Amino acid sequence: MPTYSALTTLTAKEAADALAEAIEARMDPEPIGVGVFEIEDGSGLWELGAFFTEAPDEAGLALLAVVHGARPFTVSEVPETDWVAKVRRDLAPVQAGRFFLYGSHDADRVPEGPVPLLIEASMAFGTGHHGTTLGCLRAVDRLAEAGLAPDAVADIGCGTAVLAMAAAHLWQVPILASDIDPVAVEVAEANVAANGLAGRIRCLEAAGFDHPELAAAAPYGLIFANILKAPLIALAPDIAAQLAPGGIAILSGLLNEQADEVAAAYSAAGLDLEGAEQIGDWTTLCVLKGRG
Repeated sequence: MPTYSALTTLTAKEAADALAEAIEARMDPEPIGVGVFEIEDGSGLWELGAFFTEAPDEAGLALLAVVHGARPFTVSEVPETDWVAKVRRDLAPVQAGRFFLYGSHDADRVPEGPVPLLIEASMAFGTGHHGTTLGCLRAVDRLAEAGLAPDAVADIGCGTAVLAMAAAHLWQVPILASDIDPVAVEVAEANVAANGLAGRIRCLEAAGFDHPELAAAAPYGLIFANILKAPLIALAPDIAAQLAPGGIAILSGLLNEQADEVAAAYSAAGLDLEGAEQIGDWTTLCVLKGRG
C-alpha cells in the first residue's frame, strides 16, 4: 500500500500545532498521522509532516498552509521500506571509547573486551550513531581514564539512558537519569533492565533538575546534558549549582557554530571549559567547577 507524505515548515511551534490540528480535523482523505518537530539546526523552524494512505488533497493543503503562515507543502509518495532491514543497516554497532553499543539484532556481533551496551532506541534519542551521543561517550571515557571519580551522576535529558548506563559501568555510585518525555523514561527503564542495571540507575520524569530525588542526590561529580542549545543555556545556573567542587558537566546537542555561545553561558555561571570535541557538525563540551 503506498504512503504519501506532506511536509512543510513554520516559524513557531504554536502555529505548527494549530496547522496539525486543522489537518487532522478537515482533510479528506484523513491523515494516518501528523507530527510536529523542531528542526535541530539553530534556525528556529518547526517541521510538520502529515502522512496519508491515499493521495492527499493538495489544494486543501495549500489553502491551510496560507491560512497558518506555512511554506507550501511538499507532497511525495513514500517508497515501501523493509523496516527490519533498514534498522539493521542504520543501527549497526558503534564503538565509542571502551563502549560497544549494539541493538538486539546484533547480539551475535559483540566482541570480547569492550563494555557492551544494549540499546533499543524505540522512540527515544541516543543510540551512539549521532555525533552528540558519541561525543559524550568519548568524553566520559577520557575523563575516567584521567581519574574522574564522581560520588553521584545525573543524566539530564537521558533519552535511551545510554550515558547513565556507561557511567554505571565505570563507577559504583548513585545515578539518576531523567527526561521530560515520559516515553523516553519508559525506554530508558527498559534499556536499564535489559543491561542488567536495574537498581543501579533510577529513571525519572523531570524538566531539568525539577524533581525532589534529583535535588536530594546533589551535588554531582558528573552531569550529562545532551539536549539542545536553548535548554542548555537555560540550565547553566542550575548545572553550576548542582555540580560538586571539582565536578564536570558533559554538554552536547550542539551544532559547531553554537558551541561558543553555550561555553560563554557556562563561563558566566562560573564553570571553566575543560575540553571540547567536534564530530561532524556537532560539538561536545566539558565544563569544570573549580574547587575554590
